[in-house]
Amino acid sequence: MLEIAADLVERVRRRIPFVAATVTSVAGSAPRQPGSSLVVNADGTVLGNVSGGCVDAAVHDACREMLAGDLQARVLRFGYSDADAFDVGLTCGGTIELFLRHHDPTTEPWLKSALADAAGGRVVAVATIVRGAETHLGRAIVVRPGRSVTGTLGDVLLDQVAEAQITGALHAGRTGTLDLGVADSYCREPMTLLVECSSPPPRMLVFGAIDYAAALARLGSFLGYQVTVCDARATFATPERFPDAEVVVEWPHRYLGSQAEAGLLDQRTVVCVLTHDPKFDLPLLTAALRMPVAYVGAMGSRRTHEERLARLRHAGLTSGELDRLHSPIGLDLGARTPQETALSIAAEVVAHRHGGAGAPLSTGVPIHHSAPSTGALAFSS
Repeated sequence: MLEIAADLVERVRRRIPFVAATVTSVAGSAPRQPGSSLVVNADGTVLGNVSGGCVDAAVHDACREMLAGDLQARVLRFGYSDADAFDVGLTCGGTIELFLRHHDPTTEPWLKSALADAAGGRVVAVATIVRGAETHLGRAIVVRPGRSVTGTLGDVLLDQVAEAQITGALHAGRTGTLDLGVADSYCREPMTLLVECSSPPPRMLVFGAIDYAAALARLGSFLGYQVTVCDARATFATPERFPDAEVVVEWPHRYLGSQAEAGLLDQRTVVCVLTHDPKFDLPLLTAALRMPVAYVGAMGSRRTHEERLARLRHAGLTSGELDRLHSPIGLDLGARTPQETALSIAAEVVAHRHGGAGAPLSTGVPIHHSAPSTGALAFSS
């Protein structure tokens, strides 16, 4: 539910009961990932979706049925359906599993605060039992940084074990499933938690106050990044030129270092160097390529790229560190204008984030990739 928290929080504030159908697992080609939700209340109003349209109507009907009768949490599964058939299913060839749960804000005090945190960009995780003993299905626990926990899974020891593993998922910002076994007697039978994590938007740091940066800031903001444009030249780095970004006047490598020291960079951070000036590029790239950020790209011709690599090697960067550099930045789209170039850069960022090849889908490459940030969590016990 956290992905639609901004739309759902008002409904909860008004104490309107609803049913949430949330994707817990997918296999093969499927349009939505774990954590995607469709919410229905008694008058049939819908928020969100769980597929590209293939099964949303059937899920909506199941939610309405739950609201009208048995409120017991349950699982729905949909598999492949021929496009010409009348059976409900996924025409894309994959399978999808969803968990349906009735929520009553008057009896779930944790719900309002968790959704408010997610809507406000604060870090929070909600873990719900989606597989296990029927008496425990739907129980939820909310975990925040600093070992702040509300709700219960039904047992103090189970809460403590789950909290430790949920915290790991929370730090990684991952939504997915978490399997708990029967070891150490903290649960009587295996169970699966759906861990939904909400964290502040990832950052895109664009260095160089040029027209290409303005176009990239606009597109980066559209993609959900918190964009900052940084340049040491106050004449060019003005809020008026970059309305879609925070604007910082500072030497690029100093600003990057200050953000790292403040703990404001993470493994989702994107660094795009568009400065075209070695006195800015070299110290900035030397620092960026040694940081655990998601992506580092630099603009320039192939000749500029080779000269830059030579200077970075002379500065002491290793082959492994240099292999992280995307330069010349972007995918081959034949881009010419700043807007087209921004699209080229954004396309490479998205492909790198999700493991895409950047090749035409018509060549037979996978349509949907299981990216680390959306797949099942690598935790079990």
